[in-house]
Formats: sequence, structure tokens, C-alpha cells
Amino acid sequence: MALWPGSEPSMNNWTLHKRQWLASLLGVLLIGAVLAVVLRLAAGGLLQREAERTALVWAHQIEATVSDLDDLFAGQGLSEAGRADLRRLRLVREVFRFKLFDRDGRTLLVSDELGGTAEPPTVATGTQSLGHGNETVRSMVLGGANVVELLRNTHADRPAVYSEAYVPVLRGGHLLGVVEVYVDQVERQADIDRAFLTVATAVFALLALAGGLLAALAWRQWRRSRLADERLSYLARHDPLSGSLNRASFNELLRQAAWRQSSGGPDFAVLCIDLDRFKDINDSLGHAAGDEVLRQVAARLRDLVRHGDMVARLGGDEFALLQTGVDGPEAVSRLCERVVESLGLPYELAGQTVACGCSVGAAIYGSDADNDEDLMHKADLALYRAKASGRSTFSFYDASLDERLEVRRQLTRDLREAIGTAQLSLHYQALYGSDGQTLTGYEALLRWNHPQRGNVPPAEFIPLAEDTGLIGPLGRWVLRSACAEAASWPSHLSVAVNLSAAQFRHDNLVEVIGRALDAAGLPARRLEIEITESLLMSNTEQVLATLRALSAMGVSIAMDDFGTGYSSLSYLWRFPFDKLKIDRAFTQHLGTDDKVNLIVKSIISLAHSLEIRVNAEGVETHPQLRALLDQGCDEFQGFLLGRPQPVGRLAHGDQRADDTSAASTALG
Repeated sequence: MALWPGSEPSMNNWTLHKRQWLASLLGVLLIGAVLAVVLRLAAGGLLQREAERTALVWAHQIEATVSDLDDLFAGQGLSEAGRADLRRLRLVREVFRFKLFDRDGRTLLVSDELGGTAEPPTVATGTQSLGHGNETVRSMVLGGANVVELLRNTHADRPAVYSEAYVPVLRGGHLLGVVEVYVDQVERQADIDRAFLTVATAVFALLALAGGLLAALAWRQWRRSRLADERLSYLARHDPLSGSLNRASFNELLRQAAWRQSSGGPDFAVLCIDLDRFKDINDSLGHAAGDEVLRQVAARLRDLVRHGDMVARLGGDEFALLQTGVDGPEAVSRLCERVVESLGLPYELAGQTVACGCSVGAAIYGSDADNDEDLMHKADLALYRAKASGRSTFSFYDASLDERLEVRRQLTRDLREAIGTAQLSLHYQALYGSDGQTLTGYEALLRWNHPQRGNVPPAEFIPLAEDTGLIGPLGRWVLRSACAEAASWPSHLSVAVNLSAAQFRHDNLVEVIGRALDAAGLPARRLEIEITESLLMSNTEQVLATLRALSAMGVSIAMDDFGTGYSSLSYLWRFPFDKLKIDRAFTQHLGTDDKVNLIVKSIISLAHSLEIRVNAEGVETHPQLRALLDQGCDEFQGFLLGRPQPVGRLAHGDQRADDTSAASTALG
């Protein structure tokens, strides 16, 4: 079984590049061969042109020198003076032999016959020797065209390279005869060969250089391609940030370990590791600092494991260890302890020291699970249990935890099916103005009536929706329903909707709220959204931009549960708040704790100085209401004034404490 994919493409690339090199080499050789042929042909053409020029010059000389040449061409013989002139011209320049023919192509004179005193024949015997029997050459020459034939080594008594040039002698456009000149071209051939050798050497040197460069480029390209393939293969198996194995590679290792164990190999265990408070590092110091922590975590884990154990980063701040050669839970416990201890040590980040512990969940193959997928699931459950136990600890798999998580998974499925059905509904708790009697609006509270479980508390299903990603569709349903129902109320009444921090992670929140208002025909001034302080701590600029856009639309913005979280005065002046909601924990202690009285009075005074209204939640007694009225609180809600009611029971009048329904958490 191959552990890592990706090696075969490298071999394919190697074969491809070998073929490219061979093709390049063959191309250079082919170019060289073609060049040799071209040079050979060019040399032959040059020799022929040189021979033609020599023959033309010689023919002009014979015309100018031999006085009775016309008589010879006319068949009247040749005088002694004419023969002497021809004898002098026999070895002029490169000409070593010549023939004279009449206008019908019959031989009149051959230079070989000029050597003695015997008279040459004055009239040919009728032998048709022009062109050596080649009718094409004969026709071209007698037609007035020059014809040159390049010959090599045809006779032992002749030069190795020579040309036979046929030059018609014309007078007034009429053919008088033909001169055939034999031109010695051995030296010219040698000169041309030397010149072409120089050119060929330079060209072949350039071709060799080009071929070498091409080969070097091909090698470099192959090298880069191989390195790229190796890099891609590495990235396919590893996490690029930490250098550890990635999830896919780790799963493959688990399958191999399971196969080996089933064949008699050693037992093994999986440790799932999740960093504690890692998000705080990202939020406070930035993602670069978080990345450095992840790299240091991976390095520490690699230092802890033995040969054969493997480290993987599964994603985010989740790591996993494959522990091989396990001989019992004690060995796994010891490794878990070392992991918790090592990752709990401080991390040095550019001069800063940060703390980031971890939680570990462990599951043993064969004891907790009998296949690799189930083993990872059981280790995840153990990790969940460790985090629920207070973090910075480790835990083994627990079957009861699996049962509780199965209930949670089923509840998630039920919630997904409940969205948009009659199972979900909105109840509304009345809001009263500064006199404690004038109804100003309602806060929308989400209720879920499960067909089997009955009423599910919002404190149970709202966090579930946030963890599972259902908060988006659930929040949109709440917004649409609240706006649609509020549109039928008297125009002076507003509706308040709580928004989860998870809803702000999507860039289209402003668009979602705008569509809900438009669909209901509800003016933006009648909608109020409530957010908690914890939302402001992360992605501050994004949240600020979203809140400013909503405020520009006319939507009111309230800070819920003020004073119980990470209260910061910077939030009050940077964010466009219209209202602060004092948490019920302060309201319940009014009149019984002087310090609480001072805190509430300070909150109201500070808010009013910033032109921000104040709402008090959880008003349950008349003394609480009186104390708040005396301190100038602007708005009240609580059981004393009215309990949450379904929309059909809203009378839009005073609602008092005679309503007995319980108060619950709200969602926007």
C-alpha cells in the first residue's frame, strides 16, 4: 500500500523531460544535416556561377583575339594566325580545355588538336557531340542560353573538380557558334570549402551553444518541475504552517495502523488536542502571533513523541497524535500528561510571553473502537469531555458522553426542521417609559415548543444554534416574524430583537435587516436591535461598521446586560448606542445594597451625559421600580410590569405583575 500519493507524477515528468531532451538533440542534429546539405548545394551553385563567368570572359576574349573566328564557325577553316591565337588562349586563367561548335552543334575544333603542326580538320565529320548527347542541354545552348555542368572525378587526367560551360556566340542576335569551356575549379573549390568550413564551424558552434543552452534550460525546467511536484506532494501531505501532517495524511496513517494491528501488529492510540484560550491570543495579538503559537505547539509535540509516532494538525488549533506500540492505558496517560504539561508552558512571541494550555482526548484502538473512523470519533468525544471538565487536562473516551452528544445531535436535527414551522413562536415582553406606565414597545423572545420534549429553554437551544451554524436561518426567521407582527401594532410601539454575535460574522447582516423591514413595511425607527458587550471584543472594526450602517438606516441600537461583561467606556463613545440595558442582577439588589444603588446611579448618569437612554431589566417589586424612577431611569421591563405573552394576547395597554408566565432568554 502506497503511503503518499504524488510520486508517480514526478516519474511521468522525468519521462516527459527525457523525451524533450532527445527531441532537442535530434532537432540540433537535423538542423546540422540540413545545413550541410544547404551548404553543399550552395557551394555547387557558386562553382557553377564562377565557371559561367570564366567561360563568358574567355568567350569574349576569343571573339576579340581570333580574327578569323567567323570563318571557322562558317566552316571555312582556320588560319595559322588564328590557330596560334587559340593556342595562347588554351591555358588562360582556369581554362584547361575548350571546344568550338558550329551553329548546328557540330564539332569544329578541340583544343587538344592545337598541340602539333598538323592542320586540324576544317569541317566536322558530322559527330553531334554538343552536350554529350543530352538533348536538353543541346536545345538550351543552340537556343542561346548558357549552360554549366559541374563535374567531379570523371576522368583521371582531368582536375578533381571542374565545370563544362557552354557559351553561345551571338552576333546581331544570331547564333554563330558555340564555345565549350572546361574550367579547372579545384582551387576555387578549396577556397569555397575553407570559407564554408569556417561558416559551418561557426554555425555548428552556435548550434552546439544553442543546444547546450536548450539542454540547460530543459534541465532547469525539469528541476523546477520536480521541485514543484515535490512541493505539491509535500503540501498534499502536510500542513504548510506547522510542518505537521494534515488531516488526510493522518487518516491514511490510521488506516494503515489499523490494517497492521488486524494482522498482528502493535496496538495504538489517538490523542486529539485542542488549544485552550487560543482565540484570545488571535484577538488580542493578531493572527501572526497565533500562527507562531501553532508552529511552536507543533515543534513541542514532535519533541515529545517517539520514533514511529506521528503528529498532525487537523485544522485551526486542533492537533492529533498517533501513538504506536501502546501496551495499555498507562502509556497513553503518560503521553497525555506530557502533552498537557509541555503545551501549558509559556510561549515567547517577539518579546512577549503568552500562556495557552490544551485539552486532550484519548481513545485506544481495540478497546474503544475497532475501526479508524470510530476511533477518531471516540477521541473527539474524549476531548469534548476534557474541555467540559475545566480544560488544561486530558480524558479518555466515556460512553455516557457519547449518549449525551447523541441527544445533542438529535436536538440539532430537530431544531433545523423546526425553523419556519409552528414549533417556533415569538413572545413579547412589554417595555414601559420613564413613568413606569406608558407602553413604548415590546422585546421579542423566541420560544420552541418541541413535539416530544415540550418547551425547550432558549438557554439550551440558542447556544446550540450558534455552535452548529443554525443561528443564521434562525435569526432571519426571528427578524422577519418580529417585523411582520410589529407592523400591525400602533405606530408609536417599537419592537426589540436580540442579535447573536454569530450573526455579525456574516457581511450581509445589514441587508438581512433591510429586507425584513421592507417585507413587513415596518419603518426602521420602530426596530431596535440588542447586542451584548462580548460581541464588541472581536472584529471590532467590522462590528462598528455594521452598527453604523444600521444606525444610518434609522434602526435603534441597545447594549444588553451592561455591567456584567467586559464593560469598557470606549464602547460607549465609539459605538452608536441609543440605549443601555442594566442587567437584572443589579435591579434585584436595588434597595438592599448601597453599592449597587451607587453603581446603577452612576450608569444612568453616565449614559444621560452621553445622550443614551437607560433600560432596567428584571423589575419585580415596587421598591425596585420606585428606586429606578427616583434615579431617572428611562425604560422598564420585568414581571412587575408584564410577563412575556404570545402576540395574540397583546392588548397594547398596561400589563402588570398578575401574569404568571416565566421569563426567558431572548434571541434576535
